[in-house]
Amino acid sequence: MTDRPLLAVDAPSLYFRAFHGIPENAARTDAGEPVNAIRGFLDMIAQLVRTRRPDRVVCALDADWRPAWRVELVPSYKRHRVAHGDVEEVPASLERQVPVLLEVLEAVGIPAFGVAGYEADDVLGTLATTQPAPVEVVSGDRDLFQLVDDERGVRLLYCGRGVAKLEDSDNALVERKYGVPARWYADFAAMRGDPSDGLPGVPGVGEKTAARLINRYGGIEEILAALDDPEAGFAPGLRAKLKNSEEYLIKALPVCRVARDVALPPFDAALPSAPEDPDRLLALAQRWNLAGSARRLVDALAGPG
Repeated sequence: MTDRPLLAVDAPSLYFRAFHGIPENAARTDAGEPVNAIRGFLDMIAQLVRTRRPDRVVCALDADWRPAWRVELVPSYKRHRVAHGDVEEVPASLERQVPVLLEVLEAVGIPAFGVAGYEADDVLGTLATTQPAPVEVVSGDRDLFQLVDDERGVRLLYCGRGVAKLEDSDNALVERKYGVPARWYADFAAMRGDPSDGLPGVPGVGEKTAARLINRYGGIEEILAALDDPEAGFAPGLRAKLKNSEEYLIKALPVCRVARDVALPPFDAALPSAPEDPDRLLALAQRWNLAGSARRLVDALAGPG
């Protein structure tokens, strides 16, 4: 374990948050092109670098925001967010900013990548599992509470209320919020359901019942195994609900679990102390009216003093 963390950033989570948090008319180029998502994202990274003092940073991307293998298991998975075909519904003015943001990150020297067939969550799960600890995962996605691992040194910096109000999450925080240990969060989410991901859950089983079941029996596999034991102590109505949803639960669990064995491309996570390509960064900052945000990020990379 090193002393300073790897900052594993859920890039889509942060740039969507930046896009919706800063009005388009407050961040434009001279030609009127919106750059609110880029400015907000760069400012978030600068603040995280200043406050968390990582020695490594990686930004994870959605190479496939709705992987076919997840849809095959649970066809409703993210279906409500499909614009057409299998394309995600993304505001056009945000979609145009993402390639520019990636150019800026490349000029700075911060790796950003996705892996075909996987979501950013899966890249983050693999980083949290394979990279030297400590690892701090940055996201506004509750699904990533499952990555919290006190023993290994993995925390979730949950930014559901913004980077300025991060919830630095260890296992105790997850238990306080949801009533289950972090290692069972995916099982809890599958049972409870998650409308934001198109997961129906078990009808009639809410958060409290799901947490009670997990704390008594363990994860979904243990709960389903206990259903056939007459001594297990299920109320008849609850047993029937779980029995009726058995097929859903078996399929939903791997959908909710973040992959941890994705084949990542080669990358150098070392935090640069200065931009890798300063001339290119300067040109991008001038072209896209990003001078203030670029300077704040460069200053954060240079460190205190």
